[in-house]
Amino acid sequence: MASMITTTAWVPRGFAAPFPNKYKFDEEEYERIAALAKLQLDDAEEDLAEAQEAEKKGSEKSDKKKAERETKDDNTSDIEIDDDLKEYDLEHYDDTDEEAGEGQSMGMFGNVKSLAYYESNKEDPYITLDPGADEDDEEREDLQILATDNLLLAAKIEDELAHLEVYVYEDAADNLYVHHDIMLPAIPLCVEWLDCPVNKAGVDKDSAANFVAIGTFDPDIEIWDLDTIDCMYPNAILGQGANPEEETKKKKKKKSKKANDEYHVDAVLALAANRKHRNLLASGSADKTIKLWDLHTAKCAKSYSYHTDKVCSLAWHGVESTVLLSGSYDRTAAIADMRAPGEQPMRVGVESDIETVRWDPHDPNFFYVSTENGIVHYFDARKATKDPSASSSVWKLQAHDESVSSFDLNPVIPGFMVTGSTDKTVKIWDITAAGPSLVVSRDFDVGKVFSTAFAPDREVAFRVSIAGSNGNVSVWDTSTNAGVRKAFAQKVPNLPTREDGAEDRLVAVNNDEEEESSSDEGEEDDEDDDSEEDSDEDGDSMDED
Repeated sequence: MASMITTTAWVPRGFAAPFPNKYKFDEEEYERIAALAKLQLDDAEEDLAEAQEAEKKGSEKSDKKKAERETKDDNTSDIEIDDDLKEYDLEHYDDTDEEAGEGQSMGMFGNVKSLAYYESNKEDPYITLDPGADEDDEEREDLQILATDNLLLAAKIEDELAHLEVYVYEDAADNLYVHHDIMLPAIPLCVEWLDCPVNKAGVDKDSAANFVAIGTFDPDIEIWDLDTIDCMYPNAILGQGANPEEETKKKKKKKSKKANDEYHVDAVLALAANRKHRNLLASGSADKTIKLWDLHTAKCAKSYSYHTDKVCSLAWHGVESTVLLSGSYDRTAAIADMRAPGEQPMRVGVESDIETVRWDPHDPNFFYVSTENGIVHYFDARKATKDPSASSSVWKLQAHDESVSSFDLNPVIPGFMVTGSTDKTVKIWDITAAGPSLVVSRDFDVGKVFSTAFAPDREVAFRVSIAGSNGNVSVWDTSTNAGVRKAFAQKVPNLPTREDGAEDRLVAVNNDEEEESSSDEGEEDDEDDDSEEDSDEDGDSMDED
């Protein structure tokens, strides 16, 4: 595994700090990290005790070997030493001269106490240059984030190392670059941006913030502050790793793999932040449970177990803020009110494992479900029942030949859908009352597509982030495609579009060659657009139930 991006997430404009803070490791931070890491320390102490016990058991064997070695050494004393070598006293080469008290011992830094040193370069009279101010100003300028910039978060695996890359996207300059990154303990599977501060000293809990929640193959969820760079440890951990006190009470034999109401015990596959109740975060796991977390306390508020297989996708309702949509490998999507944990949720069934679920941002009565068979279903939530086998979709679309690994709905432009697949293609769909029709299909050479996401702000409504198995993330300006402009430019008036420049403009970190290739590819595929649209209007790719 060389490099791969598993998921991406946008940060809306205006939430990132203009000048991010540098991480400070002081006594208070040390105590916080020590408390969060106590469980790992206990693990190490337990391993050490086991090793010492094993060493004690093997002491007899060690003593026996030592006695044999001493006997062997005694026998070597009878060996005759050559006259030329006697002056070097090789017989006592390894002996420690305990009686020698004369002279001064010389270590690597034996004379270090006689050296003069200063706490800072400013106090040292031999240092006359002071480049610090210029360097600080230059570094501060490099880290600056403008109000017109978007942050783009990408969960990346590179050479078996996992980290979260924080990109800055400058739309006016067509520029995308890595601002900083965060090291992760395991392969990341899901990322969710948070506007609620978590364990941040001196900040009111109800103020706006810029945080991220990350789910990995580990059962714990890590919360990081995006406005602080070079952090050593997350602001909070949601899960068993944040409760060392409880573990010491249990003598911490081993972490239990049995599902419970307090924390996940398997990989975290899905995260969903509630935008109205900002302190609530929902998580779905391979342990078949859904957990509701209170970010103010970093504790699990409630656990739900109405799915019978891995929970892989979650989405909060845009109007009814306590209603959660969930998708599972049990081939059902469930609609549940989190205030009624004892009630059985409404369900719909599909033909294969679910990949992603989304509410329609422009009509809250409907939602979408994508599956590993390449199909996208469109359901009416009002017709869902407690029996998933009795459900039927408004329409279903064979969007790809392989799994629809990601899809998104434009929050600004109605009926604008993007899908990505493991067949390496990205497709744009126009959804009308008559159903969906294909606008354009592209292969941007990102490998298997694992993430496609629309930018959240009106000014960049036509931008889509694309990432996949080759480890690169790009931003596609879909307004540079003639077919997209024709289908969507008039749906929302006064939206900024680009009709000049390269067709299918793609912005990446190293984008010189990629832009040229995407431009050439766009020109070759232009001739196919019209025929594709004609075939889709005939309904070849869409079935109604």
